[in-house]
Amino acid sequence: MSSVTGLLYGGLVVYLGGWYLGKWTGNFSLLLFILTLVTMGYWLAERFVFAPRRVAAANALEHQAAARRQELSRQGIAKVDGDVSEARQALLAQPWWLDWTAGLFPVILVVFLLRSFLFEPFKIPSGSMIPTLLVGDLILVNKYHYGVRLPVINKKIIANNDPQRGDVMVFRYPKDTGIDYIKRVVGVPGDEVAYRNQQLYLNGQPVPTNPLPDFFNEETLRFEKQYAEKFGDTEHGILVDRSRQLYLPVNELFPFRENCRYSAEGVACKVPAGHYFMMGDNRDNSMDSRFWGFVPDENIVGKAFFVWMNFGNLGRIGAFQ
Repeated sequence: MSSVTGLLYGGLVVYLGGWYLGKWTGNFSLLLFILTLVTMGYWLAERFVFAPRRVAAANALEHQAAARRQELSRQGIAKVDGDVSEARQALLAQPWWLDWTAGLFPVILVVFLLRSFLFEPFKIPSGSMIPTLLVGDLILVNKYHYGVRLPVINKKIIANNDPQRGDVMVFRYPKDTGIDYIKRVVGVPGDEVAYRNQQLYLNGQPVPTNPLPDFFNEETLRFEKQYAEKFGDTEHGILVDRSRQLYLPVNELFPFRENCRYSAEGVACKVPAGHYFMMGDNRDNSMDSRFWGFVPDENIVGKAFFVWMNFGNLGRIGAFQ
């Protein structure tokens, strides 16, 4: 079993190394699920097979030693050399391959359950959500806010809240579900969403915005125009680069492409049932639903709500809108 365990750990190192080097796309949920099953198998084998065998061997050693002492005592030999306590402890000791498998099962199980059903950490990889979220922010994602989903297959089994306009949501990228994206919900099923001349419209009405002090963007090293955008009672900041007009892919194909109309002014889309229209807060530096279409409900990961660490700026820690 030690050689088998060594091969399993070797395969894990190769997989993680290739993932880190970009040789292939990893699926951390699936990996964690497999690790949970494998370590559970070792844990069950340890509890019901390996540990009882070691206890039986240690008891047999003690019985043999007791029988030897009794036989020597019958022959008149009272003093017997040899202490079997160290040998017994050696027999009872858990081998390394069980320490690193069965011993890790409770920890891996707790991590798997927490990450699958409660909270998942996520690192902001790009500047598409500036000024709300900065590159390097480590955030928490509420996994149960939009309903309880089975891990790996992401199948919703218990409904909860529906995504609302203004929510910051993590989801699986529709063109490659092995990649997680984070954007803001700007359109829910049935909405008519338009972004024309750098102004967002919802169901024919402009979404209210108010100017804020210019924002110094550390990614571009320059000040950019910042506005407070309002959905209902909640506000969030957005950046608009008045000197730049995004080129929209008029001929891009995606599901329900017929719901969108592209023009020189921008794009207007009717959000289909069970889908959402997502945009980054850094409006002119975000690849979002304007480019690759709608996010289906089954791609939802959870609602982002808290920055728990930014090693370059501890002042970033806290809740956000």
